[in-house]
Amino acid sequence: MIRHMEISRRELHRQIKEGTLRLAGNSRLKIYGTLRCASGKRMKKENRMFFINEPEALAEGYRPCGHCMKTAYQHWKHGII
Repeated sequence: MIRHMEISRRELHRQIKEGTLRLAGNSRLKIYGTLRCASGKRMKKENRMFFINEPEALAEGYRPCGHCMKTAYQHWKHGII
């Protein structure tokens, strides 16, 4: 897990391009989603976290986004995850 405010722009872009960082989350709402999610793009930098994969986000107590990860959200909502 990496905070947006703790990584340089160049390093962030490098890790996204390489596929190291695949998900982003909102630390205040405890929600994670894809990097292309319209909801996620609107969040403040100080609230944004980056994750390598879903298990990492779930282990930190985050839930899937209902917009960009509908299936994962439904599984989470119904206690399947």
